[in-house]
Amino acid sequence: MFKPVFAGLLFLTHLGAASLLSAPAQANNIADNLAEPHLFIKPGGAQGAQVALTLDACSGKTDLRILNMLVEEKIPATFFITSRWLQHNQPAMDIMLAHPDLFQIENHGAQHVPAITTIPTMYGIKTAGSLEAVTKEVQSGADAIKAAGAPQPQWYRDATARYSKDAITHIEKMGFQIGGYSLNADMGASLSAGSTEKRILNARDGDVIIAHINQPTRHAGEGVASGILKLKKRGMRFVRLKDVESSRSVLSDAKH
Repeated sequence: MFKPVFAGLLFLTHLGAASLLSAPAQANNIADNLAEPHLFIKPGGAQGAQVALTLDACSGKTDLRILNMLVEEKIPATFFITSRWLQHNQPAMDIMLAHPDLFQIENHGAQHVPAITTIPTMYGIKTAGSLEAVTKEVQSGADAIKAAGAPQPQWYRDATARYSKDAITHIEKMGFQIGGYSLNADMGASLSAGSTEKRILNARDGDVIIAHINQPTRHAGEGVASGILKLKKRGMRFVRLKDVESSRSVLSDAKH
């Protein structure tokens, strides 16, 4: 059984009452309370280099260039899906459920909301704003996955992959591991096919790759599919998060 260990959970606490701080100091304190979890898996060792491929389905549709390739090539992956995506993509969900040997389905929330309580928006997306809202987002996402026929999710990744300190603690108390990553393949499906492929080909033993499977009209998806195929041909092994131990997770400051 994997035992994720999150180390380096160091956050700078407020240095005093907000009223006594200058505006720049208050802004810095807020930023210091935000974090981007970095996650690594145990290296493959004698069996060969391995990576965990994780794919976010935030909203929108399904990139079948990626999903069909994974099925045809029998490449394991972990999907983080929202209930919002699930409402409009049942055929894709059926494909995932039909291949439990390949695919792990995890929680990306109900409405794709950043688990942040300290600022109103992150990258233009409205944040949860309170722990109560975080609870609703996380639990509703998990309920939707179970209702669709998948096992109880064990991992949670929020929108933007940025969190406030209290939200991380709260989500872990709810029984979820935080779905961090170490290699951002497509920058929110915003990159070109070539740039995305190049990033994936830079993957090293123990990396957790994040990419997106919900943008079929963008060029990034082409790069995800081609990059994964080329990485496989190089001898890289792909594993799901639940099949391996997680090494230390490093939480770096996430500036807004």
